[in-house]
Amino acid sequence: MIETLRIENLAVVDGAQLEFGSGLNVLTGETGAGKSIVLGALSLLAGARASGDAVREGSDEASVEAVFRTEGLSELEAELARRGLEGDAHELVVRRTLARAGRSRAQVSGQLVPASVLGDLFAGRLEVSSQHESQRLLRAEVHGELLDRSGGLLERRQTVVVGHAALRELDAELKRLREASQERERRRDFLSFQVAEIDAAKLEPAEIDSLRGERARLAHAEQLREEGASALALLAGDPSNADDANAADLLADATRRLENGSRLDPGLVELAERLASARAEVRDAVLELERYVTVIEADPARLAALEERLHQVEGLQRKYGASAAEILAFRDEAAAELAALEDAGDREASILRQREAGRAGLAADARALSQGRVRAARKLARVVQGSLRELGMPEASFAVALEPVEPAGDWPCAPTGNERPEFTFSASAGEPPRPLRRVASGGELSRVFLAIKNALRESDAGMVLVFDEVDEGIGGRAADRVGRLLADLAAHHQVLCITHLPQIAAHASRHFRVEKQSLRGRAHTRIVHVEGAERVEEIARMAGGESVGEATRRHARDLLSARAPSPSADPPGSPSGV
Repeated sequence: MIETLRIENLAVVDGAQLEFGSGLNVLTGETGAGKSIVLGALSLLAGARASGDAVREGSDEASVEAVFRTEGLSELEAELARRGLEGDAHELVVRRTLARAGRSRAQVSGQLVPASVLGDLFAGRLEVSSQHESQRLLRAEVHGELLDRSGGLLERRQTVVVGHAALRELDAELKRLREASQERERRRDFLSFQVAEIDAAKLEPAEIDSLRGERARLAHAEQLREEGASALALLAGDPSNADDANAADLLADATRRLENGSRLDPGLVELAERLASARAEVRDAVLELERYVTVIEADPARLAALEERLHQVEGLQRKYGASAAEILAFRDEAAAELAALEDAGDREASILRQREAGRAGLAADARALSQGRVRAARKLARVVQGSLRELGMPEASFAVALEPVEPAGDWPCAPTGNERPEFTFSASAGEPPRPLRRVASGGELSRVFLAIKNALRESDAGMVLVFDEVDEGIGGRAADRVGRLLADLAAHHQVLCITHLPQIAAHASRHFRVEKQSLRGRAHTRIVHVEGAERVEEIARMAGGESVGEATRRHARDLLSARAPSPSADPPGSPSGV
């Protein structure tokens, strides 16, 4: 509920503060006094579009601020917490400022937010029904939500919405798979060729270096044999020439001389040992070199085979990687992608199975929702039409049309079911009901809204409902009925009502009078909380016009004494005027 509303420099209001109660709050005053300014202020808090023209002349900025109590509104408090906007101790402060240049700012709990956030937070929680503003009842898509709420069908409706969204997502994935099918086949063939080509080569990780080494030996076998033989002769000497000096003999002779010298100088021992070790290394090298020279020989057939194999391997290198490791890694990646492509066909089959099951479930849920809507539409029409009679519209008729909706493709229903609910209305006897958004005047719309809210009052508990022009075209007993219905509605909601009828004002738990005064040549609007004798005087003025006598005051006191019991008392310590 709104606990406090502050308005500064908005239109002809330079400053006002209203302390609302939790039940029925009425604003009264002469035509043109500025009652609609309060309505405009509440609309700004609900996220309505702002205009710089609303700023009071001579001021640079207008502001509207409200303190909301959020006890019992767990969903709203959870939404505030999710956005990081929670208030203190179930108290929420909302502020909207409007610059003359047209720029507006919104604040929730002291934090700047886009004005659209106000619309999100208070949608379905702060409803303004005005003759001059587009209201939720003028939007046909709202009718289905209200109908489903009245029939306790919101959970089933959500099941249909979720099921439809899931089916849409499956269809989107199926479309993507099918559109990619041709490209997928081309890619599959290409990957299959690549994997087969690498597999056919039977490449070993270290094979490339080994092949190149062997090819180099075979291609230069003669030269390698000659060089090896020359090196061997230098190390071991020529076996046919006993006088030929060689490295092995020279090392042996040097080693003996150092060993002899070490007997005289122990410092030569280490050097002699090193030469002995070198002699052993040379002896081993001679043996290896002898084997090398013996086995190396030209092999044209083997060389041709090596050239062919290297040509094959180098072809793989040009395509898939510089080394055997890179080529084999490429092969593994291609094989993995190929497996994924093979799975795509399985995925399509799986989607088709899921879609068939989802479609059958969605069709069943939509049928159940349709059956519930038929029952709910009859009940809501009956209750609303009865309320309209009580509200002074005895010839009015109200019905809920369930227009079939053609689903897209082979889907079993539209996103919110098989039909589009729309409220239809006729104010006169003999006229068939037509879409409410086309035929209802502002006052009629307010009363239809009041009748619908009365039908939904228990399921929608905790809202703030604002009515303007609800008394248009009624009076007498019908006005008293409207007042009683508003008071009954105020037991479940906080209700703010602008009215010209004393019968309605008498049912309020808090009463505000809006006055326009002229000070120093400028118009000022003042909003006063009236009670006691002041309230009797205001209701008498509403009943008797300019001339208020004792009989009119007596009538006003009678109206107040006969009013419906207030759902709650005024807040303790609240001021009597602003």
